[in-house]
Amino acid sequence: MIGNKPTLAVKKREIFGWAMYDFANSSYTTVVVTFIYSAFFVNYIVPPELAHLKNTFWSIAIALSTALAIILAPFVGVLCDFSGNKKQFLAWCTLASVLGTAGLFFVDPGQVGLGLLFLVISNTGWMLSESFIASFLPELATRKNIGKVSGIGWGIGYIGGLLSLLLMFRIITSSAQLDVAAYIDENQLAMIFIALFYALGALPTFLLVRERAQPQPGFANAKLTTLLKAGTERILAMKGLVEEYPVLFRFFIAFMVYSAGISVVVKFFGIYAQEEIGITGSTLVLIGATLQLSSMIGAIGFGFLEDRLGCKNTILLSLIWWLLGIIGIYGLTPLATLFGLSQESMFTVLAFVAGSALGATQSASRALVGLLAHPKDSALLFGLWGTFGRFAIIIAMSFGPISDLLGRHTALLFIMLYFILGALMLMAVPIGKALRSTVNDVSI
Repeated sequence: MIGNKPTLAVKKREIFGWAMYDFANSSYTTVVVTFIYSAFFVNYIVPPELAHLKNTFWSIAIALSTALAIILAPFVGVLCDFSGNKKQFLAWCTLASVLGTAGLFFVDPGQVGLGLLFLVISNTGWMLSESFIASFLPELATRKNIGKVSGIGWGIGYIGGLLSLLLMFRIITSSAQLDVAAYIDENQLAMIFIALFYALGALPTFLLVRERAQPQPGFANAKLTTLLKAGTERILAMKGLVEEYPVLFRFFIAFMVYSAGISVVVKFFGIYAQEEIGITGSTLVLIGATLQLSSMIGAIGFGFLEDRLGCKNTILLSLIWWLLGIIGIYGLTPLATLFGLSQESMFTVLAFVAGSALGATQSASRALVGLLAHPKDSALLFGLWGTFGRFAIIIAMSFGPISDLLGRHTALLFIMLYFILGALMLMAVPIGKALRSTVNDVSI
């Protein structure tokens, strides 16, 4: 349920400011989680004597931060809804992620524990902020343009990811084979620059986006203890919330399943490219830039298409696109031979295919939550959306030990199962019926 008549008129600069947060925080997930620091961590922070557990250590970092986000997101979301202070909570989450990212500068080879600490802090803050910035969407968009607005935000986010990768290209110039000490120093220094990129990129959000959330009756100037008590009661009444939003919670389950497949790709892409295909250095950055560019095109293109096809059909179409990309990567060698390309070139083409689905799936999923969520519960429901996304990450982290046991190539088959099962579950969710039933709702 999305409000078409906000108390304050929405200005274009606010939509720009909101989208700039996607621009800012994409630098973190692109550089730290997906392409650069993940591969650096498993190859240079994890000591050689523990190399047989390097994928497992990375999985632990992601799983621990995810577990914290699962616990905190719904609870902090309730506090936002009751207090009406979304921007304040978003600011604290952003600060935690930025400082945690900067802390990675101090992690030297062999300091796995310190690295895990800063990764958990930064990734937890990032995941919480992702949910809370999404909760502003129903206040800034209408039912008719929510897909386009969400897609534009996600598309601008990929521009941030692309620029942050190009920044890495300028900072990490040494070869690990020729000067490993310089290579390590540059990777550490890169974390300071990403922290600054994140902080400065997020400033327009806090300067331009107006706080439209209203405190719940009786909570305008409530003390923290009062908010905590009310938030706890709201969380404990989860059964009533599920009964109030039955279709949305069915969607959350399907979303969790297909998002597990996406999470594997995002969290292990850089590791797979470097260790399975042998792509390193500037070539890895180039492929990462290709993925960001295609994701931007997919997010914006599918966003405009989404307002015509509907969120559900857009998601299903993107999941088919995902399957084609993963099948292509699984059959990389014969495909490269068939088209007369090197494995690196073929992998770049397939990264473009998969990347165009990445933005579309995520943007359409976010827009769908905005359509079904009531404004009074927006932060809580987007927090729960984030929570189910985090459960997906925990499921996806099984890829770490599975790939250590069976090999990464064989483990790709598990990713396809997530997409197929998620699509089948989504097809059974009566989203169209739920949206039609809200046509005469006064909040629409």
